[in-house]
Amino acid sequence: MRTRRSPAASLALFSVSLTPLFLAAACGSSETVAVAPMTTSTTAPPAAAPAVAPKEWKSGGAGIDESAMDTSVDACTDFYQYACGTWIKNTVIPEDQSRWYRSFDVLHEKNETKLKTVLEGDAASGNAPGVAPSGAYAKKLGDYYASCMDETGIEKAGTAPLRPYLAEIAKVHDSASFTKTVAWFHERGVRMFFDLDSEQDSKDATQEIAVVSQGGLGLPDRDYYLKDDAKSKDIQAKYLEHLERTFVLLGEPAGKARADALTVMRLETDLAKASMPRVDRRDPVKRYHKVPVADLTTAAPKFLWTDYFRDVGQPQLASLNVEHIDFVGAVGQLDGHWADVQTYMKWRAVDDLTAYLPKRFVDEGFKMKTVLTGAPKILPRWKRCVREIDHKMGEALGQTFAKETLGDEGKADTRQMVVDIEDSMRADLGDISWMDDKSRQAALEKLSKIANKIGYPDHWRDYDALVISRGKLLDDAVAGSTFEAKRQLAKIGKPVDRGEWDMSPPTVNAYYNASMNEMVFPAGILQLPYYERGMKPWVAFGGIGMVMGHELTHGFDDEGRQFDGDGNLREWWSKGVSDEFDKRADCVKKQYDGYTVLGDVHLNGKLTLGENLADLGGIKLAYNSMERATAGVVDAPGPTGRSFNKEQQFFLGFAQGWCARIRDEEVRLRVNTDPHSPAQYRVNGPLSNVPAFATAFSCKEGSKMIRPAADRCQVW
Repeated sequence: MRTRRSPAASLALFSVSLTPLFLAAACGSSETVAVAPMTTSTTAPPAAAPAVAPKEWKSGGAGIDESAMDTSVDACTDFYQYACGTWIKNTVIPEDQSRWYRSFDVLHEKNETKLKTVLEGDAASGNAPGVAPSGAYAKKLGDYYASCMDETGIEKAGTAPLRPYLAEIAKVHDSASFTKTVAWFHERGVRMFFDLDSEQDSKDATQEIAVVSQGGLGLPDRDYYLKDDAKSKDIQAKYLEHLERTFVLLGEPAGKARADALTVMRLETDLAKASMPRVDRRDPVKRYHKVPVADLTTAAPKFLWTDYFRDVGQPQLASLNVEHIDFVGAVGQLDGHWADVQTYMKWRAVDDLTAYLPKRFVDEGFKMKTVLTGAPKILPRWKRCVREIDHKMGEALGQTFAKETLGDEGKADTRQMVVDIEDSMRADLGDISWMDDKSRQAALEKLSKIANKIGYPDHWRDYDALVISRGKLLDDAVAGSTFEAKRQLAKIGKPVDRGEWDMSPPTVNAYYNASMNEMVFPAGILQLPYYERGMKPWVAFGGIGMVMGHELTHGFDDEGRQFDGDGNLREWWSKGVSDEFDKRADCVKKQYDGYTVLGDVHLNGKLTLGENLADLGGIKLAYNSMERATAGVVDAPGPTGRSFNKEQQFFLGFAQGWCARIRDEEVRLRVNTDPHSPAQYRVNGPLSNVPAFATAFSCKEGSKMIRPAADRCQVW
């Protein structure tokens, strides 16, 4: 069972993980479909955007990192290398990482160290010298962390904690027992065959509905099973070996383990064939099919849907969204092959719970992760435990962190920056020639309705019902998953809670949620190198300002534009305006289709379109906001006296947020599955379309960083 807020999912700035969060040991799929969320009004032309007075900024503060730059590279030839080249040359990817970003990962590590201190204090029950309990849930947090760090106890318990799950699977022998067992696992948050969750109704954003969607694959995407190129075949072979070794760890003899591995591979391949391609899943229309429960019975008649919904606590459910009915049909085809079904379910249970088992299981799971990402060494246990608890109890863990790192003053400052970015979008909407007045008014209305969440929630989540037992890691982890599964399903049929957050406060990321029509900026990202009080405004707008512009543009990208200001999926554009948008978006798609990595691997311009549009719109909005907010401000030199004007520092501040080293395996994984483009193209791609960049660095027509005028992409 997934945990997600809306049918449009959340369009995050950065994809953090494509593998299970805790031990990063298994290779299971955790599809996060980045999809984003306008309303018609009068046809009168919009009012002119209000003038914004120059802001008084403090001098000094952090600026660009000149030591990261490689000024032997021409800025007009490869700006990414110019801004980041020396950092890239001198940076070694940590052995326990598949990639290392100068911004995201360094900041993430800093945040995790702070959370570790909190958890260690809680685990000591407040008796650690100088460390006070973190808050109302200090005991639960401390007990959970102690369970997670107790490697000796985990080894001593062996596979005994897994036995109740295997015993449930052994009961499967007919449709009734199959249905009951799937429901039993879904209640506990263990992924089996398909996913059940709650989401906002795309056609009525005030209400929560149930959704059934595809799932149940062990590899990151359907294409890993279906492609027949040499690299895909190699991964398939290594995955089969991984399955076989895992069954041996469960006590099976080699011959049976091999046969069971082949069974799992066959069933998962059948599910992959029935799965909707990742690019299609970006289209919210293709994923919305609200139907009566009876339609599920028609698609998969031998799965007892009425019994299933009763067993997961939804006996009165009358209708729901079925994202992909063909996938449900494929699940129904499993009926009667009960020995094979048991084998698959055994694998799914172990794969989901590997992180909480003895070291031999964790190590085996990590071998497959290495195949997919190239990381040669697993994260230290304390980091895995911090991530596990942040995932399961993030709003309990993040309370102290948020108040100490951002505070009320920082929250107010960053909120004002968001207002500046929105003012720039309002001005742009007034100038766009390809929009008619009706669509323009609807866009302005949507813009006026966007909710902004900064730093941390106004109301913290209640974890009173979550039971944690020190010394029982697997039980604690499943208790956390069960708590979240029940919390999500309890929303079905109720009004949407618009105060809820999708990310915990320490998260180094940000997102736009289409169905909520909101932008969210956790405290975790509101730190250096993105933001600091007193930071030079031109660098701040290049950093956190671009993040804000990026998320705002998601509300008007190829997916977000399909949702109105209240979060409803509906067509509010005129046909002519929609065609004009599509023409401009296609320019961006073609641009990124032309980029390659690893020599000959092309990016997927359709898969990455939303994020590329957001990057292009975000840099424009941030730049315009910076220019308006710093009008009349005298440029300041860099820290070593090098003469960069404020425009140049803006673009350098933006680019240096993406300095990265990435392993080849991770690059290949991301190109296949990630809606975000690789780091160098998140810099060079949008900037090649921005005339202000060419002006700032005196780039001439014909430079590699400047696309010919006829090919230049401009949307918002």
